Amino acid sequence: MLDMLHWAVYMRLMCSDLAIGLPFMKMHGLGNDFVVVDMRAQKREISPKMAKGISHRQFGVGFDQLAVISEGSGDAHLTFFNADGSTAGACGNATRCVARFLMEESGKTDLLLSTERGDLAARDMGDGLTAVNMGHPQLDWQDVPLAQEMDTLRLPIAGEPTATGMGNPHCTFFVEDVARIVLEDFGPGIENHPLYPERTNVQIAQIIGPDHIRMRVWERGVGVTLASGSSSCATGVAAARRGLTGRKVRIDLDGGTLHVDWRDDGVWMTGPTTHVFSGTLTQEFLESLK
Repeated sequence: MLDMLHWAVYMRLMCSDLAIGLPFMKMHGLGNDFVVVDMRAQKREISPKMAKGISHRQFGVGFDQLAVISEGSGDAHLTFFNADGSTAGACGNATRCVARFLMEESGKTDLLLSTERGDLAARDMGDGLTAVNMGHPQLDWQDVPLAQEMDTLRLPIAGEPTATGMGNPHCTFFVEDVARIVLEDFGPGIENHPLYPERTNVQIAQIIGPDHIRMRVWERGVGVTLASGSSSCATGVAAARRGLTGRKVRIDLDGGTLHVDWRDDGVWMTGPTTHVFSGTLTQEFLESLK
C-alpha cells in the first residue's frame, strides 16, 4: 500500500504531462522494432509528421515501424507507418507483436486482424511463438506493383531479382554470399528503382539448403533492419518459384530466425516476439510534432 508521500508523488505524476500524453509499447520481432499505440479507447490521429518524429532514435523513441491499433471488423485493425512517416500496407513482425499483445489481453489463441493488406489470421503456436497468415503473394506485375508489364520471376535489373507483392512491394536478389553485399550502398538504389513506382523493400538471400535461407534486408522508408516479416515471406515465395527451395523454409536474418510456409491459404510466418517496455509520450513532445 502506498504511504502518503508516495501517494502524493503518484498523484503529481497522474496530473502531469505524462498522464495526458500518449501511452505506447516498445516491441520487437527479432530486433525488427516497433512502437505500438493502442487507439481503441482514444480519438487521436497519428500524422506522418508525428510518426517520423517518434521514429527518431535520439529525439524520439525510435522504431522501424509504428503500428496503430484501432477498432476493426475482426479483433482489431492495424495501420503501419515507416520511420520516414510513409505508410506501409503490411508489416508481418509488427502484426505478430500486436497479435501476441491482443492474445494476452483477451485470452484468445486465434485472432483476425484487418489491415490495408486485408484480413490476416494470427495464431498462438505455443512456446512463445506467434504465427500470422500474410495472405496470398501478389505475383502479377501490376499487383506488386511494377511500372510496366513484365515477368516478375526475373526482372531486367542486374542480378535478375524476383518481384513479389505481400501487401507491399519486394525485390529479392539471390547471391552466393550475403556478407559480401554492403546493404547501405546497395539498398537505396534498388529501393528507388524506376521499375518500382511505390519504391520497394530489398532482400539479398543466400540459399543454404533446400529448406534453409540466409537473408538480409533493406526496408523502404527505413533502411537496414535486423529482420522483416513481409520480406521473409516474399523471399520464401521467390525461392520456391525459382525452384531453389521448397515452400516451407527456415530464414535466418541478422536478428534471428523466422519460419515461412507458403500454403494453399496463404503465406504463414512464425517466430518469437518481445514486449520490451511500456511508456508515455509527453504532451510537450507531442505538441512539438504538430
